[in-house]
Amino acid sequence: MEIAKVGVVGCGTMGSGICEVVAKAGLTVSFVEVTPDRVEAGLDRIRGSLRRAVDRGKLSEGDFDAVVGRISGDTSYETLGDADLVVEAVPERLAMKQDTFRQLDAVMKPDAILATNTSSLPVTDIAVTTHRASRILGFHFFNPAPVMKLIELVTTVVTDEQVIADAKAFAERIGKTPVVAKDRAGFVANLLLFPYLNQAVGMLESGYATREDIDAAMQLGAGHPMGPLALMDLIGLDSAYAIMMRMYEQFGDTRHAPRPVIRQLLAADFKGRKAGRGFYDYIKPNQPAVEDLRGSGAPTDPDAIAAWSTIGVLGTGTMATGIAEVSAKAGFDVVLRGRTVDKADKAKGVVDTSLGRAVDKGKLDADARDEALNRIATTDDVADFSGCDLVVEAVAEDLALKRDCFAQLDAATKPEAVLATSTSSMSVIDCAMATSRPERVVGLHFFNPAAIMRLVEVVPTVRSDERTVTESRAFATKVGKHPVLCRDRAGFIVNALLFPYLNDAVKMLDEGYATVTDIDRAMKLGCGHPMGPFELMDIVGLDVTLEIVKALHTEFREPGFEPAPLLRHMVSAGYLGRKAGRGFHVYG
Repeated sequence: MEIAKVGVVGCGTMGSGICEVVAKAGLTVSFVEVTPDRVEAGLDRIRGSLRRAVDRGKLSEGDFDAVVGRISGDTSYETLGDADLVVEAVPERLAMKQDTFRQLDAVMKPDAILATNTSSLPVTDIAVTTHRASRILGFHFFNPAPVMKLIELVTTVVTDEQVIADAKAFAERIGKTPVVAKDRAGFVANLLLFPYLNQAVGMLESGYATREDIDAAMQLGAGHPMGPLALMDLIGLDSAYAIMMRMYEQFGDTRHAPRPVIRQLLAADFKGRKAGRGFYDYIKPNQPAVEDLRGSGAPTDPDAIAAWSTIGVLGTGTMATGIAEVSAKAGFDVVLRGRTVDKADKAKGVVDTSLGRAVDKGKLDADARDEALNRIATTDDVADFSGCDLVVEAVAEDLALKRDCFAQLDAATKPEAVLATSTSSMSVIDCAMATSRPERVVGLHFFNPAAIMRLVEVVPTVRSDERTVTESRAFATKVGKHPVLCRDRAGFIVNALLFPYLNDAVKMLDEGYATVTDIDRAMKLGCGHPMGPFELMDIVGLDVTLEIVKALHTEFREPGFEPAPLLRHMVSAGYLGRKAGRGFHVYG
C-alpha cells in the first residue's frame, strides 16, 4: 500500500518530531490535539524546531515554508479519516491509548494502518480494542525524532505481513532505519538498555564508585556518547522508572526492578534534567549539568610521584606493549621484561611500530619517538625491576600465574615500590596477598589499545593504603589517562556493566526475538553506541566474552548473569569472532 497521507495523534515532544520528519520527507501530515490551544502549541513547537534547523544551515527558508505548509492541526479525529497511516503519540497510559485507538478505528478507512509510538506498553493490549488488529503495530520513534535514525517496528502475533512490509518501506522513505521486534516490554533497545542503566544506579547506590567515575568509565572505556547516570537524567527518572516497572512486571527479573534510590529521587521531585535535578544538579531545567560529567572528583596530585623515574612492565603482549609505550612517552624509563630477551625485544619492536604510526599521522614528531623508544630497556630477569617505582603486571588472565608473578615481583623490587595488575576481571586482592606488601598493591586496568584509550580503572583492595591510591591515580594522569576509582569486584566498572548487556543480547537472539543485524542496528542508532553488541563481541572474542561473563556470574551470583547457552555453544564450535573468521557475523 502506498502511504501518502499520515496522521499523528498528540503533538507533544514525540508527536511534533514525528510530524516534522514526515513533512520533511515530502508527505502531508495532519495531527490531532485535545484543544485549539494545544494545536497552536504543537505548531509552534514544530516551527521552532524547523527554525533552529534554518539557523544551523541545515534547512533553507524555502524548505522551511514548504515543510510547514504540509502540516496541519485539528481537534477532531474525523480529520484523519482519509489517512493511510496514523501514529498515536499520546502519554504512556494504556487506558488513554486504548481509548485513542477505539476512536481512530471508528473514523478511519478499513485498509489504513494504525501505529502506536509506545516505548514499553504491550501493542497487543492496544490492538485488541479495535476491529483491525491485523493492521496495527508499534512504530517506536526515538527522541529526538528528527535526529534519531532508528524506528522499532513492533509486531503482534496477528500483524499482517504486508502491513509490516508497508511500514518498513514507509520508515525508509522518511529517512529512518527500521528494525523489527516482537511485542515484549522494552522491545529491543530499551530491553537491553535499561538493565544496564539500573545496574549503574546500583553501583552508585552501593558506594561502589562515584557518579562521575561511573559515567566517565562508560564514555571513555566503552565509547558511549553519555554515561548511564547522565543518560537516566536525560531520559527522565519518571519515564525510566515506568519503563523498568513494566519490564519487571512482564519478566519478573529483579534486574529490571528500579533501584530504591530512583524512587527516592522521584519522591523528592528530582526527575532529571527536565526538573533541574536528578543524579546531577543542572544550571536550570533542560540545561547542562553544573559540573563536568567527565570529572572524577578530587584532582590527582602530581607531586605524589615527583620522585618516580622508572616503570616496570611484566609481559610482552598487547597490553604490556601499550603500557610500556605510554609510560615511555610520558618521560619514564621503562624496564620491559619477557620470558626471554628475544620476546622482550620483539615487544619493544611492537612499540616502535606503534610510535611510527603516530609519527606518520602527525601526532608525534620523530625526535619524541626516538626519545621514547630509547627509554625502554628489555630483559628476561625480574631482578632488573629492582630500581622501579612501579611495576605493572600484564600477563595472561590466569590467577595462579599472576600470583606467582607477584611473589617474584615482591622479592625483586624495593619495599616502597607499587605493584599493580592490569587484570580486567580478576580479584586484585588475590594477587596482593601473594606478596608481603598488600598495602602497596593495586589494580591498574588499562583499556585496549592502551596507547589510545584514555581510561584507566584504579582498583584498590581492602588492604591498599591511601598513599598507593594517590600515587596510582597520579601515575595514570601523568601518562595521559583519565583515572576512575572503583572497588575490587569482578569486572570493576566497565566490564561489570558492559558484559551483562552483551550476554542479554545473546539471550535475545537465542530466543528468536530479533536478528543479529537488527539488534546491532537498534543499539547503534537508538542508543548511540559505537558498535552493536554482536559486532563488539566479535572484536573482543566470544571466548573472552564468555570467560568475563562467567567471572561476573561467579562473583555476584546474579541469575541474570548466567552465560547465555548460545554463547557457550558458539565458543564450543570455535566461532570466536573476527580472529576465527566467524562469530555472530562472518568475516573474510
